[in-house]
Amino acid sequence: MRTNLSRRRGRGLSVLTAALLSASALAGCGSSGPAGAGGEGKLDVWVYGDASAKVQEEVVKRFNKHSDVKAELTKVPGDNYQDKLRTAMGTPNAPDVFFNWGGGSIASFVDKDMLVDLGPELAKDADLKDAFLQPILDAGKVNKKLYGVPMRGMQPVMLFYNKDVFKKADAEPPRSWDDLLSLIGTFKKEGVTPFALAGSEAWPELMWVEYLLDRIGGPEVFQKIQDGDMSGWGDPAVLKTAQTIEDLVDRGAFGKNFSSVNYTADGASTLFAKDRAAMHLMGSWEYANQKANQPEFAKSGLGWTAFPAYPDGEGDPKNVVGNPTNYWSVNKKAEEREAALDFVKMAAEDKYADDLIANGDVPTTRDAGSRLGAHENPGYAQFQYDMVDQAPHFTLSWDQALPAEQSSAMLTQIQKLFNGQSTAREFVTAMKGL
Repeated sequence: MRTNLSRRRGRGLSVLTAALLSASALAGCGSSGPAGAGGEGKLDVWVYGDASAKVQEEVVKRFNKHSDVKAELTKVPGDNYQDKLRTAMGTPNAPDVFFNWGGGSIASFVDKDMLVDLGPELAKDADLKDAFLQPILDAGKVNKKLYGVPMRGMQPVMLFYNKDVFKKADAEPPRSWDDLLSLIGTFKKEGVTPFALAGSEAWPELMWVEYLLDRIGGPEVFQKIQDGDMSGWGDPAVLKTAQTIEDLVDRGAFGKNFSSVNYTADGASTLFAKDRAAMHLMGSWEYANQKANQPEFAKSGLGWTAFPAYPDGEGDPKNVVGNPTNYWSVNKKAEEREAALDFVKMAAEDKYADDLIANGDVPTTRDAGSRLGAHENPGYAQFQYDMVDQAPHFTLSWDQALPAEQSSAMLTQIQKLFNGQSTAREFVTAMKGL
């Protein structure tokens, strides 16, 4: 890990409730909305304005203590962050350094040659290159080039389960797909919805599609699509995935009213915590969400496991989907580029990792495993870290990996599939036409 990057020559995306997001966006260091680009002697830094932005507030303070170039943090409210960023880029109001999800979230900027290729920086700095887990770095690349430095905790999608509901049913978490299907029947008999699902929002449904396609066809299927080859949607594994979704819905895996359940207002998480659902496929931020809104459940009733393998599937059951992390990227037009590079490198420092741990996050640095004893729930943190560290492949959430116009249409088609408004074959046809 690094400790003194900010002293060089003096020229230096977790989800809580909607209310918490809004409140945190107005507090602390920086403004609550886009304020304009930096200039000479100034570095304009944009971050997603949620409760975790306090970690970035602290790094700005540390940077400014040792740099002649002063960083100013702009916390952009979470709603439509990407739309605001796309509007600003290419204008005088563009940030010098900005938060993003890597992949498709910055692909259009890469196509327009707006970002600094950070690969050469890593190549000449062995400490920086070796600081982060390789699957995390790889997941943020565009056209096999690195345009982002990891700057938040890892966010894999995990299968959470309610310990009390499982105990009452004398059941164990699923280790195989057959186990999972069997549990649907078990919990239906108990009068409990097998899986909480916030179907009024398409992105929670996307998680099911992502894991199933990975387990059935392997990560290469979506990688082909992400690389721009739309024929990948015609792969037999995509049809099998859609048919499996149909089967789950028909079996009652998600109950009868999932299409009216939300996530941002804590609907699905509350059903889960109140023993009305047995399991919940969600990003690792579900722990923080439950801690904030159902603290007793988070402390003693929340369990977690990996998504199971699929019979005769091509994908390695250790593969992970989700948001590997969030990234800092650097605008090519930043007047203080050297300072911008020094700033993003601070994400590899010991203090930065410690701040993430204190925030309840799991850092993406190689040595994070030795720090997890300081996490408020070391067992959860270690499981999450090992899950990512041992993953042969980490697929970035599709709605972040694909260009915005494609991801929006994709989410619409996924929601239609879950709602029975299209068949599996109609889903494949629609996706091939994107």
